[in-house]
Amino acid sequence: MSIDVTNQPFDGEIALVTGASRGIGAATAMALAAAGAHVVLTGRDTKALETVEEQIYRAGGSATIAPVDLVEPDGIARLATALSHRWRKLDILVINAAILPELTSVADIDQKAFNKALTTNVLATQALIANFDPLLRKSANPRVIGMTSTVAAEPRAFWGAYGATKAAFEVLLECYSQETANISKVRVAIVNPGATRTAMRARAYPGEAPESVKPPEVVAERLIALLGESFITGHRESVNPPR
Repeated sequence: MSIDVTNQPFDGEIALVTGASRGIGAATAMALAAAGAHVVLTGRDTKALETVEEQIYRAGGSATIAPVDLVEPDGIARLATALSHRWRKLDILVINAAILPELTSVADIDQKAFNKALTTNVLATQALIANFDPLLRKSANPRVIGMTSTVAAEPRAFWGAYGATKAAFEVLLECYSQETANISKVRVAIVNPGATRTAMRARAYPGEAPESVKPPEVVAERLIALLGESFITGHRESVNPPR
């Protein structure tokens, strides 16, 4: 499918998507490119990122891959430095990457796996905000979208590890939105994609028929629409398309 060059509302904008190698991240990256943005694709799987980049180029869009493991010390700082040298601003930041630890009782949570999830889902989020805030402030229309989960606000048995990390994730983004509301143009939105056909969902619900839940493209479509709206910072929503 080729890109419609007559309908590119994000033309000239730079967007960074974490976890862009597959699922919601990949679909969002391709939708952003179709809307005219130059998309920086980050993730751990270089080959998967290259596949997404190739799809974007084949459709007529533009993208750059930036393989990085968010748990690596200084990885995010190096990425921000590289971005600042090339573009000197960031218009859109989509924080999508997350790790789902094993679903187990709180008493049985594996500390090593929990620590990795905390690093990716929480500490990396703070590092992304800290390192990209200066670039976001140089944009005429800076937006941050954080992808959350229902279990962040509605705790569920055996989801304690993941739910705790996403609850902390939401608090960081909400505080950031309040802290920047009156002193910058940065606008923050927290979006719960709801049940979506992803690899993470398949791990959590191995017996579920994939076709019974919406594809990532539905979420990506809503994110593009939201990014084009004049939403108030601190905005929250869930993506629940009509049946």
